[in-house]
This record gives sequence, structure tokens and C-alpha cells, in this order.
Amino acid sequence: MYQLLKRILFLHDPEKVHDLFIFFGEFLGSLTIARTTVGYFCRYSHPALRTKVLGIDFENPVGLAAGFDKDVRLMNIMPSVGFGFMEVGAITRHPYEGNPGLRLLRLPKDKALIVYYGLKNIGAESVLKKIDKLHSSIPVGINIAKTNRADIKGDKSVEDYVGTYRMLGSYFDYVTLNISCPNTQDGCTFQDPNLLGQLLNAIDKEVKNKPVFLKISNHLSTEEVNDILGVVEKYKCVDGFVIANLSKRRDIINLKSSPELLNKLPQGGISGMPIQGISTDLIRYIYKKTGGKYVLVGLGGIFTAEDAYAKIKAGASLVQLITGLIYGGPMTIKRINQGLVRLLEKDGYKNISEAIGRDFNP
Repeated sequence: MYQLLKRILFLHDPEKVHDLFIFFGEFLGSLTIARTTVGYFCRYSHPALRTKVLGIDFENPVGLAAGFDKDVRLMNIMPSVGFGFMEVGAITRHPYEGNPGLRLLRLPKDKALIVYYGLKNIGAESVLKKIDKLHSSIPVGINIAKTNRADIKGDKSVEDYVGTYRMLGSYFDYVTLNISCPNTQDGCTFQDPNLLGQLLNAIDKEVKNKPVFLKISNHLSTEEVNDILGVVEKYKCVDGFVIANLSKRRDIINLKSSPELLNKLPQGGISGMPIQGISTDLIRYIYKKTGGKYVLVGLGGIFTAEDAYAKIKAGASLVQLITGLIYGGPMTIKRINQGLVRLLEKDGYKNISEAIGRDFNP
């Protein structure tokens, strides 16, 4: 049914379709009967999928990545869609309307999206004002980024991150520091070792009662990854990594879409199938390099159970997706979870946790 509906939806502006789904999802989430009905069709539960990561219980390892629920509106409905967890945001200290002009483009031949929102969100204070009304039956993380404004530089950037962390971090199950959004005025500057050190030094001084992750780019060189790991090892606050963010390196991914289509949004970051292998390789590298010291959350090109399983066997404890949901529809999560159970049974594992990092320890 969704594949028929998708043909119609894909004829319309993707940002308007996304906004419609956010509105509709928020409405469904407010109705008990709607949540129950959606859950009846979309949820799938199995003991083999239940896992505990950093003290947090997950019914399954498949989560909604940050960037879909930018303004924290879907916490009620996403458990019914079948997700084991979700990540809201990115949220910044100050509200931001996002980059002007075209901000979202589909690449059907590539099963991908070009994203250029530029951290559009309502801001930390607006989220705080509705925090008492936010409830979810699954773990929810918050993705925190620096406000995308030219006047926030240097020490102000660190204060911007820390202000949001201090204001909202304790209300969610975990915190992701987004240091790699490619669609901002100053780019991925906090992946620079010096700036990253300043940020983590400041976060380290704050009261920590929830796990903290860093979200990094997927096109980092080995040297850049090693530099980041070297900085992270000096601080106690980081528990893991979310791997990985959108890619702007169109020169290193094999895109099938026409140049005319790609040039409609030349500055945006790519998500979906084209970055699948890159992100899995990066998960594998960091897991091996650190000996599994850090918890890894894998995303990038997850459409099937096999895609998710590859990232788990490479070293990811949890996985996330957005593009796979857009192309596959709301039953995607159920199909992935059912498929994961079959793959676990085939390999002789009783629980998803046994498959983590099995590329190295078969």
C-alpha cells in the first residue's frame, strides 16, 4: 500500500511531504486508538532483539536517527511504528529557521536524499517548555548541535553546546553531541582536535547522568579518525560514537542520478544507499582500533535486515535510519527486526548482543 502511496508522494516537494507526515504523526500519537492500531500492524517483538546498552533497555536495536523529528513532536507515535529507540533534534541553544531555499531533494535512482536544512529547529528553550508533556515508551536520545549563526564562534560555540547540554541533557536517555553537520556556516569545525578538546573539556566539567555520544562524519580519513580518538581518550564524558553523518564528498561516492538533478542542490549532504559501505567501514575501523571500548551506533544506507546486520557485525551495538523509512514506508522497521531474528538464528546466536563485532571474532 505504501509503495502505491509513495508514487503519489514522490510527485510533491519532499519537505512539504515531510512536514505533512510530522503533523499527521503528532496527531496519531495523541490518540490511544491510533497508537494501538499502528502498533498492531508495525510493531514486532522477539526476545533475541532485546538488549541493554550503557544501562538502557532496548526492545530492539533499530532506532530513528536525528534529523527526522527535529522539534520533538513524534515521541508518542514512534514506539508504535516499531522503533526500539529514537533520537530527536538536532536541537541548538537558539532557534534557527534553517538554510534558505531548497533544503531537501530525493534521488530515487540512488535510494538517497540530499539534505540541506542547516539545523532548522525550535531551540532549546522551546523544547524545555514542553518537556513535561513529552513521554515515550522507548529510549529517546537528544542530538545537540551548535546554533547555525555566524556570530557564534570560538568560545561562544562551546558555550552554545554546553548551554543546551545543561538545559536538556538530563531529560533524555542519552545525549549525542553533533560535531559533524555538513550544512552549517562553519561546517564540521568541532572535528578539529583543538576545538574538540575545548568542547569535551567543557562537557567534562558538567554534571553527567546520561551517556554521551559524538556524531562524526563518514568521510574522515584514517588520520582524522585517529586524531579524534586521541582527543576523546583524554576525557571521561564520551561513551561512544554515532557513525556517521551526511556526506558532502560526492567525489568519493558513486551516484547514479543525473548531474542536472544533483546540481539542483549542490551544497547539500547525501544520505542513504551511497554512503552505506563508507559508514560500515568506519564502524569496523573504530571498533577494531579501540578494541570495542566505545559503544557504536551505526547509520547510513540501512534499508534491510542485512544492511543493519552488517553494521552490527562490524561493531555497532545499535543502528539508526531515516532514508530507509522514507523509501520503504512504516513497515520497514518490522521487516528489519523480523529479518534480524532470522539472521541471528542462521548464525546460531540467541541474542543480538552476541553478533556485535563478529567480523573480528566469528
